[in-house]
Amino acid sequence: MTDATSAPPKPASAAREIWHQFRTHKGALFGLIVLGILITAVLIGPYLWVPEKLSVAQAIKLKNQGPSLRFPLGTDQLGRDMLARVLLAGRVSLAVGLVAMGIAIVFGTLIGTLAGYFRRLDGPLMRVTDMFLALPLIPLLLVMVMLFRDRIAGMIGPELGAFTLIVFAIGITSWMATARIVRGEVLTLKEREYVLASRSIGARPSRIIRRHILPNVVSPVMVAATLGVAEAIITESVLSFLGLGFPPDFPTWGRLLYDGLQYMQVYPERVVWPGLAISLTVLSVNYIGDGLRDALDPRIRGR
Repeated sequence: MTDATSAPPKPASAAREIWHQFRTHKGALFGLIVLGILITAVLIGPYLWVPEKLSVAQAIKLKNQGPSLRFPLGTDQLGRDMLARVLLAGRVSLAVGLVAMGIAIVFGTLIGTLAGYFRRLDGPLMRVTDMFLALPLIPLLLVMVMLFRDRIAGMIGPELGAFTLIVFAIGITSWMATARIVRGEVLTLKEREYVLASRSIGARPSRIIRRHILPNVVSPVMVAATLGVAEAIITESVLSFLGLGFPPDFPTWGRLLYDGLQYMQVYPERVVWPGLAISLTVLSVNYIGDGLRDALDPRIRGR
């Protein structure tokens, strides 16, 4: 006779175990909270803090003001509210990071999967990857932006053209690390028993990759994605800081740094606020990536 009270406990789900391990990483939890605050601020803030509509004469009188109740972060060289511009710039910078990361992850996963699964493609694809790794990133991006900026802006407009060009340029030059990570995982996975069994019964490579390979490379790809967001935000900030990013009336955190550079000695807060936003975002995303790496590793999760 079975005692109902002696039933074995239900095993915890994998998602719950991952979340429990993630919570034990204090840096990752801090990063998640800070990133959540930043995302909420840049998404909702522009609707809650609407800048005053000033005439040209009024704006000139209010230029380069320090922090006050009227302008909590001060004003820029044209009398514009810095708080409103930092919030609007955050939308663009985060969007650039997410979209560029998406392009890099998709392209890197494709290259890494093909190189790892098909031996005849491994050599050529890895040589292409090594070639991209050997290229200097920032000079390459500068050349791409200078060559195609005006042409794309003439077709789809300056703002959308700049966004498309910068996102594509960053994404297409940031996939190499993901490709190498995915290739290593695929080389291990394709020798597993369940993959060999699928091949022995005549399953097509596309089906094996879709059913058995790709679901098992999600964990390292997620970690690479978080780090890729931080790298893309920094790269866009560097381009805007060099004056080759978005147009002046299309703010990003990097563009705000560039605009405030010549006033840095007299008005240091002009570069402090966008620099602080970039630093907090990159630090938070890196902490989240570290936490995900530990939480998704079964060797660490089981401790």
